[in-house]
Amino acid sequence: MQQQARTGAAHRVSAGSPHRARGRFAGLVTAIAAVVGLTTLGQPAAQAADNPYERGPAPTTSSIEAARGPYAVSQTTVSSTAVTGFGGGTIYYPTSTADGTFGAVAVSPGFTGTQSSVSWLGPRLASQGFVVFTIDTTSTLDQPASRGKQLLAALDYLTGRSSVRTRVDGTRLGVMGHSMGGGGSLEAAKTRPSLQAAIPLTPWNTDKTWPEVGTPTLIVGADGDTVAPVASHAEPFYTSLPSSLDRAYLELNGATHSAPTSSNTTIAKYSVSWLKRFIDNDTRYEQFLCPLPSPSSTIEEYRGNCPHTS
Repeated sequence: MQQQARTGAAHRVSAGSPHRARGRFAGLVTAIAAVVGLTTLGQPAAQAADNPYERGPAPTTSSIEAARGPYAVSQTTVSSTAVTGFGGGTIYYPTSTADGTFGAVAVSPGFTGTQSSVSWLGPRLASQGFVVFTIDTTSTLDQPASRGKQLLAALDYLTGRSSVRTRVDGTRLGVMGHSMGGGGSLEAAKTRPSLQAAIPLTPWNTDKTWPEVGTPTLIVGADGDTVAPVASHAEPFYTSLPSSLDRAYLELNGATHSAPTSSNTTIAKYSVSWLKRFIDNDTRYEQFLCPLPSPSSTIEEYRGNCPHTS
């Protein structure tokens, strides 16, 4: 269309007076510039409309490995006496409301553990643009099935009754957990297919097969785990997930069962990427998951499907 407009303008220049032709040509250039300007201005809006859940600046390797992301974080304590179905916990959330609502994730500790064992994940993930609920369970001896139910109860409280419920997008939720809490995150994903992401961390469960899970799942194992050895837990959990599912298996190098209970850059890096990619639908993070990460000083093995389809 622009080429045709330019051709017509040239024809009028030759047919009319030089002064009139220059005026017409200048007007046409102004009109074309306005159209181009409107198109350019419309591009960011169109991109934002493509993904209204995108939060934060474009990621880099250093930004997702950092101890803190771009958001300042606040926290609030939830007493066990104020809730039912789980044991209370701590909610970490971006302080600013300028970006609207955020996706959320509930995190369960493992057998005999309390929320303090997974508390490092709270501010680390929240500072990347999530509401994070690290929970206590009703008993430190709860089994995975119970922990799965408690993760879901915590998400229901977070979205329905908590003091930060207006900051949470109830359609964008995920679960994480360590050990029996990791097994519980698989239970939660099986029970509630609407969850957008699950990340079992050195998970333990007597159920070894998970063909019912339809939630994008990243399973993190540890090569030195003697409590939940990868050969009898994390690996069969991963291989039993539907092959059509967006799934991944990250095995930590030189790590033990307790690796997820203290600050760990590798766990954080890939957890942030997984949650961003599937809770926020943020394809800017696909670069950290596909191509599949290579073995390194911290990664023994990484398996998964690429590119992701969810």
